[in-house]
Amino acid sequence: MYRNDITTVGALIAALDRYDPDTPVRFATQPDHPFAHTLGHVVCTPDDTDADGAPRTEPRVVWLGIDEQEGYLPASAADALGWSR
Repeated sequence: MYRNDITTVGALIAALDRYDPDTPVRFATQPDHPFAHTLGHVVCTPDDTDADGAPRTEPRVVWLGIDEQEGYLPASAADALGWSR
């Protein structure tokens, strides 16, 4: 299994750099069963927040939001992630 601790935008870009840019991207979650989701929004807080004049004191973080659930994660993906089905 290929393990990457991705904690910065630069690390995410580096992890994705080896793939064709036209390759679909999904978000995998495992609440009770592994599911596949499309990615939705990419936002940065506090930059993309309506601060209504309040000072922006929290640290900057980029968030990848999930969008639609596509169903169960394929067994090959669950296996590659080290998750049992």
